Amino acid sequence: MALPKGYYHIKSNKGRLVTKRGGKVQFLFWTFFFSILLYLWIIYIAINTFIIDSSIKMSFPKEEVRLLFLLYGLLVLLALSGTVVSIFIGNKGYTTKFGALVMVLFGTIIVAKGIFG
Repeated sequence: MALPKGYYHIKSNKGRLVTKRGGKVQFLFWTFFFSILLYLWIIYIAINTFIIDSSIKMSFPKEEVRLLFLLYGLLVLLALSGTVVSIFIGNKGYTTKFGALVMVLFGTIIVAKGIFG
């Protein structure tokens, strides 16, 4: 049985073959997982700050905006590092996932710019 690139077999304690992922594929999995979590966190903070809590404020929410910039910068670093690593090891699945994530990130920027000016 041929395994995809980055996977290998090991024997378990009971003598069965178990399929494991290599370290590079694990890195891609966790990078993509935390990218999705950060994206959902950013959306949650933005919706709570600017849409749900729409009472008239006399001051700009500096702390929330600072947190959004920090999280978005971290998200861009995670997405681009995952894209680069997936291209280097030739993993087509994660290359398409990270490519779609980068397009969603830039689409979110354009929508936010269109809404808030």
